[in-house]
Amino acid sequence: MNSPRGKQQIRDALTQVEVLRLQSRSSPAVLRALSLVKAYQCRRFEATYQDLLASDTYGPACRFFLNELYSPKDFSQRDAEFSKIAGAVERLFPRSIVDIAVALADLHALTEELDAAMAASVSNKLDCELVESRLDDCLYQQAWRNVERSKDRKSQLERVIQLGSKLGKVTRLPGIKLTLRAMRRPAAAANLSTLQQFLEEGFEIFANMAREQCALENFLAIINERESEWMNQLN
Repeated sequence: MNSPRGKQQIRDALTQVEVLRLQSRSSPAVLRALSLVKAYQCRRFEATYQDLLASDTYGPACRFFLNELYSPKDFSQRDAEFSKIAGAVERLFPRSIVDIAVALADLHALTEELDAAMAASVSNKLDCELVESRLDDCLYQQAWRNVERSKDRKSQLERVIQLGSKLGKVTRLPGIKLTLRAMRRPAAAANLSTLQQFLEEGFEIFANMAREQCALENFLAIINERESEWMNQLN
């Protein structure tokens, strides 16, 4: 039986995200800076992993990380639905799937918290009369150092690696693919289609990569190495 702790963790994390969104929306300068921060991070990720994105083995997983973890797109509608049906997640999905949902929500909350801190720092450097189109490396690095969240950045990376590892482990569970397919109708009835799509897409991508010996382990090791090196350069 699933523990109610998972449901509460999901709701707490997404409540934190919504509070951060409301705070950002209350200031046009911060909201604009947040958009610039997220766009910069997306460009940086694409530049750092050009080789992986072009790889048949690692490309799909790298794009999945880019779209679900580093994307500047608005997740507010998805989060609102996800938070409302957190209890249904526990009722409908097995423990291993709930663990992934909790890990994703926790990572999402930490990422939004760090992005909001970066945006607050960046907004102080932007001329409100100008329409800035993008951040440069210097301004981003300055904001990074002003925020001073090295410990949380390391935790963020650890959670990314753990999420990838959890997805990889789920793909090896007997019957999990059939279980996910069987959940499509009840998931849709419970307004869980977004989560269902995320899970099925993630499963297919990581299952395909897991078929190649050591591919998943190599992929996560590369992510860990390059992100650690990037953070060291910024500190």
